[in-house]
This record gives sequence, C-alpha cells and structure tokens, in this order.
Amino acid sequence: MRILFCGDVVGRSGRDVIAEHLPRLREDLKLDFVIVNGENAAHGFGITEKICETLFQAGADCITGGNHSWDKPEIAPFMDSDRRMLRPINFPGETPGRGVADFVTSRGAKVKVINVMCRLFMELLDDPFRAVDAELPLTAPKPGGYGAVIVDVHGEATSEKMAMGHLADGRASLVVGTHTHVPTADAHILDNGTGYQTDAGMCGDYNSVIGMEKSGSLQRFRRRFPSRRLAPAEGEGTLCATFLETDGSTGLAARISPVRLGGRLQEQIPDL
Repeated sequence: MRILFCGDVVGRSGRDVIAEHLPRLREDLKLDFVIVNGENAAHGFGITEKICETLFQAGADCITGGNHSWDKPEIAPFMDSDRRMLRPINFPGETPGRGVADFVTSRGAKVKVINVMCRLFMELLDDPFRAVDAELPLTAPKPGGYGAVIVDVHGEATSEKMAMGHLADGRASLVVGTHTHVPTADAHILDNGTGYQTDAGMCGDYNSVIGMEKSGSLQRFRRRFPSRRLAPAEGEGTLCATFLETDGSTGLAARISPVRLGGRLQEQIPDL
C-alpha cells in the first residue's frame, strides 16, 4: 500500500498547492490513501466545511487536526457527522468529533488513522500515550486486520514525538509529526518496522515565519505589545509530505521518504 501524509495546510497558499499538486501525486505515486492535516487551512487558524470539501476533492481521504481544530467553532457539526474529519483523540470526552477512524480504500484495504496531540509546551489534555496505546492493534497492522495504521502526532517537542514513535513501533505503519511546520530530515524505519518522521512540514509559503506573514510575526517578537492578528503569507506554496510504502504481508513500513514540491524548498519526490 502507498500512503501520502501531507503536513499542516496553512492558508490559501497551502490550499492552492494541495489543489495544484495532490491530484497528480495520487496518480504518479499510485497512492492508495492520502491524509492531510488541515487545522491551519482557514486563513491560518482552523478549518471550515467548505475547505474540507475542497481538500477532499483534491484527493484527501482523511483530514486531521490539532490545537487549532476549534478556531472556527462552526466546524463542530461537520466534525460530528463526517468520519473523514478528525481532531486529537485526547481532547475531553464531551468534545465534538472523534480522534480515530477506520477507512476502506478503493482496493478494499482497511486503514486506521489516529490523531493525537502532545502535552509538552501545549495544552494539558488527557494522556496522549495512553490514548494511542488503547487504539493501536495488539499485533502488526496486517495481522491485526489493517492494511495500514497511521498516527498523526501534533506537538512541539521532538522528544515527545519520538517517544510516541517508539510506543507504536511494530504496531503502526507510520508515526508522523505535525505542528512545527518545518520538515525534519529524520524519515526512517524504526527497529520493529514503523515508519517515522518527527515533522512532515507544512503546505504553505516558506517565505514566511512558519507560514505567517513576516512583518507581523517579527513585530510580535520585537515588541511585547498587542498587535493585529497574524495573517498567513500568500506567496507560492510548497507541498511538504511524507510518503510511505507498506509491506503487504505485515502492513509495516517497507519504505519512507519525504516529499517536497513547489515553492522555495529543494524538490524531493520518491522514485518508483
């Protein structure tokens, strides 16, 4: 199975680069399943139902979230009704929506997606390790009934994301980080077969401060004084993602590679 995980979509630049490149990537990489983190898609803060539909039309099978999932609170009914839209599983139990869902690909393979948020330098939510551990198969994905199991770990701290990778090693196909918006150079396969990358990066304009317009961001650092709300940069976007190919007999990682396309970063597309 071939899977693409696209990092945080930031504003219009992120949406545009997804719309431009994802349909072709689905075809060229012969993708079976695509996940997009969409928590910053609506002008950098939150997501709307209309944007969700745009991402689905571009080729996303599942949209994950994070600490900005509720910046557009009107998304709550859609979160409840559409199982393709996730928010972190360790939000309190009364929170709308869900943090885990099962999918079936066009070829009939079952895929589990888990969305979780870290706690270091983030909100103090329920224990992310306990939440993920309870949802992971007891064995490798394929013997556990899944063609693939993917975990989106939304967090600041590299150490916490790495620890989650080792918790899931051998029981998930891929553990990939989101939130910091910078693609890390550590895509590799862990000892027991789980693909891992600390952060997939963002889909957005890298002529920015993590996707936000430069002058407003700089002013916030230089002046401890209330300023206007940050706005996303609107230049040419880069699509940053993680590509995973699984072993057909186990559902674990056979190959992992970063993907970068368009914009300012050096292009990288896996050879087939």
